[in-house]
Amino acid sequence: MHINFVSVLVAALIPMALGFVWYNSKVFGTAWMAASGMTPEKAKAVNMRVMFGLSFVLAFMLAFGLQFMVIHQFHVNSLFYMQPIDDATTEAGALYKTIMDQYGTSFRTFKHGALHGTIGGFFIALPILGTNALFEGKGFKYIAINCGYWIICLGLMGGVLSAFA
Repeated sequence: MHINFVSVLVAALIPMALGFVWYNSKVFGTAWMAASGMTPEKAKAVNMRVMFGLSFVLAFMLAFGLQFMVIHQFHVNSLFYMQPIDDATTEAGALYKTIMDQYGTSFRTFKHGALHGTIGGFFIALPILGTNALFEGKGFKYIAINCGYWIICLGLMGGVLSAFA
Protein backbone atom coordinates (compact mmCIF):
# COMPACT_ATOMS: atom_id res chain seq x y z
CA MET A 1 0.00 0.00 0.00
CA HIS A 2 1.46 3.32 -0.99
CA ILE A 3 0.87 6.80 0.36
CA ASN A 4 -0.65 9.23 -2.14
CA PHE A 5 1.06 12.47 -1.16
CA VAL A 6 -0.96 14.48 -3.68
CA SER A 7 -4.21 13.53 -1.94
CA VAL A 8 -2.59 14.26 1.44
CA LEU A 9 -1.60 17.73 0.22
CA VAL A 10 -5.10 18.38 -1.18
CA ALA A 11 -6.69 17.17 2.07
CA ALA A 12 -4.34 19.46 4.04
CA LEU A 13 -5.77 22.45 2.18
CA ILE A 14 -9.32 21.66 3.31
CA PRO A 15 -9.04 23.11 6.84
CA MET A 16 -7.74 26.37 5.40
CA ALA A 17 -10.40 26.62 2.69
CA LEU A 18 -13.24 25.66 5.02
CA GLY A 19 -11.85 27.96 7.72
CA PHE A 20 -12.04 30.97 5.39
CA VAL A 21 -15.75 30.26 4.98
CA TRP A 22 -16.64 28.91 8.45
CA TYR A 23 -14.93 31.65 10.44
CA ASN A 24 -16.03 34.45 8.07
CA SER A 25 -17.99 37.17 9.87
CA LYS A 26 -21.03 36.36 7.72
CA VAL A 27 -21.06 32.73 8.87
CA PHE A 28 -19.71 31.91 12.37
CA GLY A 29 -16.82 34.39 12.66
CA THR A 30 -18.61 37.02 14.73
CA ALA A 31 -20.14 34.43 17.06
CA TRP A 32 -16.79 32.66 17.40
CA MET A 33 -14.97 35.91 18.23
CA ALA A 34 -17.51 36.70 20.94
CA ALA A 35 -17.41 33.17 22.37
CA SER A 36 -13.62 32.92 22.31
CA GLY A 37 -12.77 36.39 23.53
CA MET A 38 -10.93 37.20 20.32
CA THR A 39 -10.97 40.79 19.13
CA PRO A 40 -10.08 42.32 15.75
CA GLU A 41 -7.10 43.98 17.43
CA LYS A 42 -5.76 40.65 18.73
CA ALA A 43 -6.30 39.09 15.30
CA LYS A 44 -4.32 41.85 13.57
CA ALA A 45 -1.39 41.39 15.98
CA VAL A 46 -0.77 37.82 14.75
CA ASN A 47 1.92 37.11 12.18
CA MET A 48 -0.32 35.69 9.43
CA ARG A 49 2.50 34.04 7.45
CA VAL A 50 3.64 32.09 10.48
CA MET A 51 0.08 31.25 11.53
CA PHE A 52 -0.99 29.97 8.09
CA GLY A 53 2.34 28.24 7.49
CA LEU A 54 2.16 26.33 10.76
CA SER A 55 -1.55 25.68 10.23
CA PHE A 56 -0.76 24.03 6.92
CA VAL A 57 2.01 21.91 8.45
CA LEU A 58 -0.38 20.78 11.19
CA ALA A 59 -3.13 20.11 8.63
CA PHE A 60 -0.66 18.04 6.59
CA MET A 61 0.19 16.02 9.69
CA LEU A 62 -3.52 15.52 10.36
CA ALA A 63 -4.21 14.43 6.77
CA PHE A 64 -1.23 12.08 6.80
CA GLY A 65 -2.46 10.37 9.98
CA LEU A 66 -6.11 10.40 8.94
CA GLN A 67 -5.46 8.30 5.84
CA PHE A 68 -4.62 5.32 8.05
CA MET A 69 -8.05 5.60 9.65
CA VAL A 70 -10.13 6.07 6.50
CA ILE A 71 -8.36 3.70 4.08
CA HIS A 72 -9.00 0.10 5.11
CA GLN A 73 -6.22 -1.29 2.92
CA PHE A 74 -3.59 0.17 5.26
CA HIS A 75 -4.96 -2.15 7.95
CA VAL A 76 -4.17 -5.17 5.77
CA ASN A 77 -0.52 -4.11 5.72
CA SER A 78 -0.48 -4.07 9.50
CA LEU A 79 -1.45 -7.76 9.55
CA PHE A 80 1.81 -8.59 7.80
CA TYR A 81 4.09 -6.55 10.05
CA MET A 82 7.70 -7.73 9.81
CA GLN A 83 6.85 -10.22 7.04
CA PRO A 84 8.11 -9.91 3.46
CA ILE A 85 5.07 -9.10 1.32
CA ASP A 86 6.86 -7.62 -1.68
CA ASP A 87 7.66 -11.09 -3.02
CA ALA A 88 4.52 -12.95 -4.14
CA THR A 89 6.43 -16.25 -4.09
CA THR A 90 6.53 -16.23 -0.28
CA GLU A 91 3.53 -17.45 1.70
CA ALA A 92 2.89 -14.01 3.22
CA GLY A 93 3.46 -12.27 -0.12
CA ALA A 94 1.05 -14.58 -1.94
CA LEU A 95 -1.64 -14.11 0.71
CA TYR A 96 -1.17 -10.33 0.67
CA LYS A 97 -1.39 -10.26 -3.13
CA THR A 98 -4.57 -12.37 -3.09
CA ILE A 99 -6.22 -10.08 -0.53
CA MET A 100 -5.22 -6.91 -2.35
CA ASP A 101 -6.24 -8.29 -5.75
CA GLN A 102 -9.70 -9.07 -4.39
CA TYR A 103 -10.24 -6.17 -1.98
CA GLY A 104 -7.62 -3.57 -2.94
CA THR A 105 -10.15 -0.98 -4.05
CA SER A 106 -13.02 -1.86 -1.70
CA PHE A 107 -14.51 1.11 0.14
CA ARG A 108 -12.24 3.57 -1.71
CA THR A 109 -14.93 6.18 -2.28
CA PHE A 110 -15.39 9.76 -1.19
CA LYS A 111 -18.58 8.79 0.63
CA HIS A 112 -16.95 6.02 2.67
CA GLY A 113 -13.91 8.13 3.55
CA ALA A 114 -16.17 11.02 4.55
CA LEU A 115 -18.09 8.66 6.84
CA HIS A 116 -14.93 7.56 8.61
CA GLY A 117 -13.58 11.10 8.79
CA THR A 118 -16.85 12.30 10.31
CA ILE A 119 -16.80 9.45 12.83
CA GLY A 120 -13.26 10.52 13.72
CA GLY A 121 -14.51 14.08 14.16
CA PHE A 122 -17.20 12.98 16.60
CA PHE A 123 -15.12 10.45 18.55
CA ILE A 124 -11.67 12.09 18.49
CA ALA A 125 -11.90 15.84 17.78
CA LEU A 126 -15.07 16.53 19.79
CA PRO A 127 -13.86 14.90 23.03
CA ILE A 128 -10.44 16.58 22.81
CA LEU A 129 -11.67 20.05 21.89
CA GLY A 130 -14.69 19.79 24.18
CA THR A 131 -12.56 18.85 27.17
CA ASN A 132 -10.13 21.70 26.51
CA ALA A 133 -12.99 24.18 26.12
CA LEU A 134 -14.62 23.05 29.35
CA PHE A 135 -11.42 23.57 31.32
CA GLU A 136 -10.95 26.95 29.62
CA GLY A 137 -14.40 27.97 30.81
CA LYS A 138 -15.82 28.29 27.29
CA GLY A 139 -19.50 27.83 26.59
CA PHE A 140 -21.57 25.59 24.36
CA LYS A 141 -21.48 28.01 21.43
CA TYR A 142 -17.68 27.99 21.37
CA ILE A 143 -17.59 24.19 21.51
CA ALA A 144 -20.28 23.83 18.83
CA ILE A 145 -18.58 26.22 16.41
CA ASN A 146 -15.10 24.73 16.74
CA CYS A 147 -16.16 21.09 16.91
CA GLY A 148 -18.59 21.52 14.03
CA TYR A 149 -15.77 22.93 11.95
CA TRP A 150 -13.45 20.02 12.72
CA ILE A 151 -16.12 17.36 12.23
CA ILE A 152 -16.86 18.74 8.77
CA CYS A 153 -13.14 19.19 8.02
CA LEU A 154 -12.32 15.62 8.96
CA GLY A 155 -15.26 14.34 6.93
CA LEU A 156 -14.13 16.22 3.82
CA MET A 157 -10.50 15.29 4.37
CA GLY A 158 -11.41 11.63 4.82
CA GLY A 159 -13.44 11.73 1.63
CA VAL A 160 -10.57 13.16 -0.39
CA LEU A 161 -8.03 10.76 1.08
CA SER A 162 -10.19 7.71 0.44
CA ALA A 163 -11.35 8.67 -3.05
CA PHE A 164 -7.90 8.94 -4.62
CA ALA A 165 -6.07 5.62 -4.62
